[in-house]
Amino acid sequence: MTLPPFLTLPPTDRVRSPRTGWTRAHWEAVADRMLDGLVPYASPGFAQYRLPGRNSWSGVVSDGLEGYARSFLLAAFRIAGAGGEVDARLIERYAAGLTAGTDPDSGEAWPALTDCSQQMVEAASVAIALHETRPWIWDRLDERVQARVVDWFSGFVGHRTHDNNWRLFQVVSEQFLASVGAPFSQSDIDGGLDRIEDWYVGDGWYTDGDGRNFDYYIGWAMHLYPLLWARIAGEPDGERAKVYKERLSQFLATYPHFFSGDGAPVHQGRSLTYRFASVAPVWMGALTDATPLEPGVTRRLASGVLRHFVERGVPDERGLLSLGWHEPFLPTTQGYSGPGSPYWASKGFLGLLLPADHPVWTERELALPVEEADQYTALPAPGWLLHGTKHDGIVRLVNHGSDHYGFEPSGGADDPHYAQLGYTTHTAPNAAPHAWRHRVDSHLALVSPDGTPSHRGRIHPLTAAGRTASSWHTVTFPAGDGVPADGRSGTEAETVPGTAEYRIETTSVLHGPWEVRVHRVEAPAGVTVREGGYAVAGTELPWGESGRGWACARTADGLSSALVGLYGWDEDGDGSAAVHREVEANAFGPHSAAPCLSSGPHPGGSSVHVTLVALSGDTVHPRALREAVTVTVLEGDGGTGVRVSFPDGTVLTA
Repeated sequence: MTLPPFLTLPPTDRVRSPRTGWTRAHWEAVADRMLDGLVPYASPGFAQYRLPGRNSWSGVVSDGLEGYARSFLLAAFRIAGAGGEVDARLIERYAAGLTAGTDPDSGEAWPALTDCSQQMVEAASVAIALHETRPWIWDRLDERVQARVVDWFSGFVGHRTHDNNWRLFQVVSEQFLASVGAPFSQSDIDGGLDRIEDWYVGDGWYTDGDGRNFDYYIGWAMHLYPLLWARIAGEPDGERAKVYKERLSQFLATYPHFFSGDGAPVHQGRSLTYRFASVAPVWMGALTDATPLEPGVTRRLASGVLRHFVERGVPDERGLLSLGWHEPFLPTTQGYSGPGSPYWASKGFLGLLLPADHPVWTERELALPVEEADQYTALPAPGWLLHGTKHDGIVRLVNHGSDHYGFEPSGGADDPHYAQLGYTTHTAPNAAPHAWRHRVDSHLALVSPDGTPSHRGRIHPLTAAGRTASSWHTVTFPAGDGVPADGRSGTEAETVPGTAEYRIETTSVLHGPWEVRVHRVEAPAGVTVREGGYAVAGTELPWGESGRGWACARTADGLSSALVGLYGWDEDGDGSAAVHREVEANAFGPHSAAPCLSSGPHPGGSSVHVTLVALSGDTVHPRALREAVTVTVLEGDGGTGVRVSFPDGTVLTA
C-alpha cells in the first residue's frame, strides 16, 4: 500500500512510531486535505456543503447542513488543537456559515429543529464545535448572529428526540445553550442522561436504545457524548463524569481487540461509512484520563486505523469522503445517510485536542493485542467472542448477542450487518439487496423446497466465556412459501405460511485459527439446512472449489474462507457443498464468494449439525481437515452433547 501525494511531506518517525511511521503531522495533513476538499462544494455563504453523492431521505437542504456541521467538528479539533494557529480562512469559513445558516433571508438557511428531525443530529456537532472553538469563533460573532444561533438551538428545548443515542444530541446542545447564558431545560439534560442508564448493561457496554443494538455507536456515541457534555458543563470531574469515565475505561480494556494488524476495524454494524470515527473513544479515554491503555497503544491503534483507510483511497482524489468503506458502496449505508454523512469520521480526530507534548503523541508506539499473540476475548455483555490470529492479523467477531431487532427508525430486523454469525476485519457481508435475499454468507438458514431462505428473529444470548459462546433464535418463512407449519410431509401437511417458528440453538467454540459451530436445529420436513462461511471479495474473481462436505474460496491476495461439514451434513450422501458467488454485493470488492454447505431434505423435528469455519491468510486445506477432525454426538438425559477431537489431541465439547 502507498500513501497519496498529500502525505509525502510529513516525515515518518520510525523511532517513536515503528509500526505506523505516523506522527501528529500526518493527522494534521489528513485533516487539512479533507477540509480543503470541501471548499468547492460550499454554498456562497458557507452555511452548507452540497457534496456529490446520493441524497438522504431528509432532503438536499438537510444534507447541506450535515456537510457543514460534521466538517465543523473536524475544523474545530484542528483549530483548537493548534491554539488557533491555522489558516485564518478556515476560521472565517465556519464563522460565515453560522451567519448565513441562521439567517432566514440568506437563501441557505438551516431547517428549524423539530421533533425527531435530522437537524437535531447536526446541531449537536455544531454545539460541540462551537464550544471547542469558543475563543476563535463564538466570542467573535456579532451579537445578532449569536442570538440567531441561540434561537436555532432553542428548537431542542422541551422537544422530542428518538429514544436512543439521539437523547444525547439534546443533552450536549442544551448544555451549550446553558454555557452561553441562553434559556434551556435542565429536565431535558437530566432526562437524557438518566435515560442512558436504562441502556447500560455492564462491563463498559451500553445498547443503543432498547433491545440488543451493539455496534460502533457504543464508542462514538454512547461513551463520547456524555463526556463531551461534561466538558461543556465544566464538570469534567463531577459525579456523573466519574461514572462515565469508569465505564469508558472498562470499555477500552478490550476495545483494541476489535482491530487487525493492518489497522482495519471489524466490519460490523450500521453507519460504517463513518470509518475512522471508530477511534473516537480511544482518544476520549486519553483526553479525560479515563483509559487503561498505554499512550503508545492509543496512538498505534488510532494511527493504524487512519493509515489503513488513507492507503486505500480515503479520502479520495478530490479530498472527499464517499458513501462507502474503502470505495463508494451504498449498501454500507442507511437511508438517513447523505453525502455529508461520512464526515462523522471527524470524531476520529478528537486526539488533536491533546497537546503536541502529550505522551500519546510523544511516547513510542506499542503493539496491538493481535500483533503480540493469538487472542480469544469473551465479551458477555454484547454476547460476542473476539478471535484474533497473530500470523495473519485477522480479527473475527463471533456474534451471539447483537441483532438490531426493531431498531427505530429503520426497523432493522434481519439486517446483514447484525444478523450474521460472524464478522471480521478482512471481510464484509454480501449486503446488497440482491445478494442479501439469498442469506448465504456467515448465515444458517432453513431453505424451503422452492429455494426461499428463512428469516431470522430476535437473538437470545446464552453464554460467552473463555473460548465459547452460544445463543438461540427462531426463524420463520415469508408468506407464500408453502412450508409445512407442523413438520408433516406429503398430502397430510397443513401449510400455514409465515406462522410457524423454528428454533435454532448455536454454540461456537474456538480452537487455534478455527471456529467450530454446533447447531441444534428444529425444522419442518422437506426443507434443507444451509450454512455459509465468510464471503471473501476483491477486484478479481475469487478462486473456489468444493468437495464432499467441504468448500473453500480464496482471493488473489491469498485470503481463504473455508467451511467443513463435520457432522450432520453429508453422512447419507444427499447433502451438497458449493461456492456461492455474488457481483457488486460486497464492500471489499465487486467479486465475492462464500463457501456453503446444504443438508439433504430434513425429516422434520430436531437435528444436529457441526461445522468448522476457517478464515485465514494462509492456505486452508478443507478436505484434510474433514478427514482429520472427528465428531461424536452424545445423547443423554441432559440433552445433546458434542465432542470434537483434533489431530493434536485437543478435545472440545459443546
